[in-house]
Amino acid sequence: MKRITIVGAGVSGLFLAYTLLQKDRKLQIQIIDQGRPLKKRSCPLQEETKQCVSCNKCDQLSGLGGVMAKSEGKFNYTTDFGGKLATKLNTDTAFKLQNKVDQILYSLGTDKTTHYSTKNPKLIQEAKEHGLEVLTTTVRHLGTDLTYKITTNLYHRLKDRIDFRFNTEVTSIDKQNRFYLQTNQGIYKTDQLVLATGLTSNNLLGSFPEVTTFNTRVDLGIRVEMKQKQLASILQDNFETKLRYQGTDFTATTYCMNPGGQVVRKYHQGLVMADGQNYAEGTAATNKLNFTLFVPRYFPTSKQARDYAANIIGRINQNRERIIVQRWGDLKQKLATTEKRLVANSITPSLQAEPTNLYKEIPKLYLTAIRKFFQALEKLINQPIAANTLLYGLDAKFYQPEIKLDKNFQTQIENLYLIGDASGVSWSLAQAAASGIYLGNKLGC
Repeated sequence: MKRITIVGAGVSGLFLAYTLLQKDRKLQIQIIDQGRPLKKRSCPLQEETKQCVSCNKCDQLSGLGGVMAKSEGKFNYTTDFGGKLATKLNTDTAFKLQNKVDQILYSLGTDKTTHYSTKNPKLIQEAKEHGLEVLTTTVRHLGTDLTYKITTNLYHRLKDRIDFRFNTEVTSIDKQNRFYLQTNQGIYKTDQLVLATGLTSNNLLGSFPEVTTFNTRVDLGIRVEMKQKQLASILQDNFETKLRYQGTDFTATTYCMNPGGQVVRKYHQGLVMADGQNYAEGTAATNKLNFTLFVPRYFPTSKQARDYAANIIGRINQNRERIIVQRWGDLKQKLATTEKRLVANSITPSLQAEPTNLYKEIPKLYLTAIRKFFQALEKLINQPIAANTLLYGLDAKFYQPEIKLDKNFQTQIENLYLIGDASGVSWSLAQAAASGIYLGNKLGC
């Protein structure tokens, strides 16, 4: 009987396992994860000390459900952003796979939620006239509580037919006639191996130097907080929108737009960043709106990408949880925002941050991006961005390096596959899950 081992119990690994079980084939399926079962995942930041204590295995990232289980559960069904699935396969296949993702979610208990679309033909045309591109998607937004429930329901469908091994960290892999996985719990043997480790990859591909990797992307950007009515003219028919500005030497894209939301701290890889939440995530509704304007950069290696981000954000953090903020009106005049000016600002920061002059704290690239983007946005909304708008430094989004894979997500090593964020092909819940479904229809043949 053929054995398939999936390393990683996140969204791509779970949807792969679910798809494999739909087949009428005798397969031995095993899922190994370095984290814990969902009920035992307990982040001190959220549930105990209210502080990040840099756990050895981050319960926000590792364990049953991976990032999905601890997220707001926003599934964006699109090929405009969130990954390169349409390039890897084709646009039609990518949409069909995402439709299957939604069908599975619906069967697991999302029947009480609805879709919404950010597509707005009028806005798309108007934005284009002012140098902006509107990226569109259909969204299934679960919220944190339902996401937890859906993850639990999915696990119960799988657990009686799949061998789950938690708290099991793979340290090295050897390939002979089969794969031999060295772990802290002993050696595991398997015929086919799938790495679905998301952003928690611990360089397992180091065992296979012949596997080709490409550049690694990292996004850094300023988190914006403004009055919600500022963007009322473009959000009157949509809950949110995603805008892209193409500069001469950079691309800037809005991310994680939260009408009625708050700015919050985010902890990742020892860094403290300015993130955002909306009222669907359990925060109190506000009259403000926040989003990040991300600018991607690419580096030859994953280490160089992460070192770049750590150097910039680490200097801001100053070995503590320091986040910085500046009024837009002050930034335009290259003046420091003082505590006095911040207290008098008509927008009260939803996140405690230290007033400063961003020009002295972050690279010029990200300041140029926010200025150019706001210039285009002002033309689109036909009004100036209010001087009381707040700019937080910084937010970041990390990626795994893209791996050379064939059309079935197989590496140059026969029977070794990568899916989800670990492959560098996807960086959204929907596309990660879709990659799992796709491979599930190919494996075990």
